[in-house]
Amino acid sequence: MSNSAPDTGQQGGTGAVKLSQSAGVATLTFTHPKAAFGPATWLETAQALGQLGEARVLILRGERHFSVGLDVKATAPSIAAALNQPNKHAAFKAVVDEMHAAIEGLAALPIPVIAAIDGWCIGAGLELAAACDIRIATASARFSLPEVRLGITADLGGLQRLPGIIGRGRAAHLALNAEPIDATTAERWGLVTELHADADALYARAEALAAHLAALPPKALEGTKRTLNDGLPHAQSLAAAVDWNAEHMTAEGLAGAVK
Repeated sequence: MSNSAPDTGQQGGTGAVKLSQSAGVATLTFTHPKAAFGPATWLETAQALGQLGEARVLILRGERHFSVGLDVKATAPSIAAALNQPNKHAAFKAVVDEMHAAIEGLAALPIPVIAAIDGWCIGAGLELAAACDIRIATASARFSLPEVRLGITADLGGLQRLPGIIGRGRAAHLALNAEPIDATTAERWGLVTELHADADALYARAEALAAHLAALPPKALEGTKRTLNDGLPHAQSLAAAVDWNAEHMTAEGLAGAVK
């Protein structure tokens, strides 16, 4: 199997992302030759999320590395211009909101999202991966949240999501230390749940896992994802799960499941 996702779908704008779909599984591939996220990546990712149609599962991957983070050369002019505005807070927020639209839109999808991570997963790339439901990687993958080195506080959701994934102490180590961790450490910490020998094995596994998920009842997957992510106190979350089942379960479906 090749390291490139099959091009069976849409590719628009500058071609910063490529969306392909087959048998209920959508694959969004980041195509930047330097594996960096520029303004077009955020815009086209947000647009692609609105084109998923009847997809039941989404896979995220890079054409080479998953992502080395922000394309600083492409992004710096808009940030510098914002910071030079009289109302720099509003101007800067407008720039970052374009990035948030992609990441928060991804996190809000009702379908499962799998991040298939090969190579580097740095900065904004890691924050994007943290917004996914399942993360799997190659044994050669590397993970880093290096923003403090650049005089920046990570502001794309990583500091909010990573403590719930790997624990506050490990999230603090990753973010404050700003040094990369290897795939073995990432698996031990729970940042990823599976390691695979190489990119071919990784993408084959991502597609097999996605096909398995796509065959499961979609409302059950949606309700499970909602409950995992609702952030409610225990009793409220439990009640919400019961309400979801009461709304979406059917006697016919239950009878079919126990046959």
